[in-house]
Amino acid sequence: MSTNPMNGPNKFKLGVFSMNADGGLALTKVPERWKAEWPDIVAAARIADRAGLEFILPIARWKGFGGELNSREWSFETFTFAAGLAGVTEKIALFSTVHVPMVHPVFAAKALTTVDHASGGRAGFNIVCGWNPEEFGMFGLPMIENRYDQGLEWFEIIQKIFTEDEPFDYDGQFYKLTGVSGKPRPIQSPRPVTLNAAFSPPGREFAAKAADFLFTTFMEFDDARKNIADMRERSAATGRDVGVFTTCPVVCRPTQAEAEDYFEHYAVTMADTESVDHYMAQKQKFSGSHDPEAYRLHRKRFAGGAGGYPLLGTPEHIVSEIVKMHEAGFAGMAMSFVNYKDELPYFVETVLPLLREAGLRE
Repeated sequence: MSTNPMNGPNKFKLGVFSMNADGGLALTKVPERWKAEWPDIVAAARIADRAGLEFILPIARWKGFGGELNSREWSFETFTFAAGLAGVTEKIALFSTVHVPMVHPVFAAKALTTVDHASGGRAGFNIVCGWNPEEFGMFGLPMIENRYDQGLEWFEIIQKIFTEDEPFDYDGQFYKLTGVSGKPRPIQSPRPVTLNAAFSPPGREFAAKAADFLFTTFMEFDDARKNIADMRERSAATGRDVGVFTTCPVVCRPTQAEAEDYFEHYAVTMADTESVDHYMAQKQKFSGSHDPEAYRLHRKRFAGGAGGYPLLGTPEHIVSEIVKMHEAGFAGMAMSFVNYKDELPYFVETVLPLLREAGLRE
């Protein structure tokens, strides 16, 4: 039986995203914005854990996005973030988001195994091949075109460390290693759960080979169905079945007007405009993580939650939207809030019972 709740029985899985970085996913100047201070992170993690949410997924950031607040420069490294939360949670999966070019696979395998043992088999890793040249520059690295090829070698080395009984050599294009070994093995066998966030065709091809779950964005539900069908076809071609998740900023309030007004307030009126401009320009130029039309049509979504589909409204409306996501083929979603500690309790109290009634959660 799997120790990781990502393999649990709920039909639609839920987690929190980017709690390790200031602002979360919102590029806003509202005073209540998430400051990512450790005591608040622990409090929010415990709320999610007690509620039975499946996972905590951090974002890997080394440099902020400028503007008035330089959001996400204040962020915690993700292996140590997961290890720290292992000691204060009991059931929830704890992911580490890892930049392939910046983190050597031998080190990554050892760090991931450490988190898996510290958490009792709840570790996971989100494999990121990188998109931000400013962060590559901090490490003195060029941003190569064939980053996904490097990612596949990286993943193959980690898999071999977890499964080979004898030391091995590796002679690849990106890694030439001698006498590689590593013990202990993770508690999860043959390895912890893997994620990849991608929208572009090369990214999806990588996910089909290396990820258990793909995280992707969508603009409207018709687009989502096409993207999910494409991913199912790609993963089936590799003999695998990759689940598809999405990411959503959430504003849950007693009335629809309250939720929509607050989204307008934090993502438009109080947006950190310079930071949003810089973030969107860099993502559009280098990442390929969104439909190109999203940059033209949905600036508010990038300020509100990194371009994700916003869930805004009453608990009943949010559940109706989640039901549509499930019917479109999504296996779950990663949620962001303007303030996780303040907003998660109302979501847990009002939305989760309705999802149980809808048959999506036990």
